[in-house]
Amino acid sequence: MANECLVRVASGVALGAALGGSVGAIFGTYEAIRYRVPGLLKIRYVGQTTVKCGAMFGLFLGAGSLIHCGKSY
Repeated sequence: MANECLVRVASGVALGAALGGSVGAIFGTYEAIRYRVPGLLKIRYVGQTTVKCGAMFGLFLGAGSLIHCGKSY
């Protein structure tokens, strides 16, 4: 049971990070163009937004998977 729960939480974190990273990359690119971030700072801005969104989505989806792990239907 514990190993199954750990696998479920880890896959939730991975899925959330992938989804959040893709959304963060799109949103970061849009904002970098909108706010006219100069030169190579665009790459850093998009990278930071990608990592932040990926970490946040991964955290929340992992927490949700952990909560659902304790429920028995």
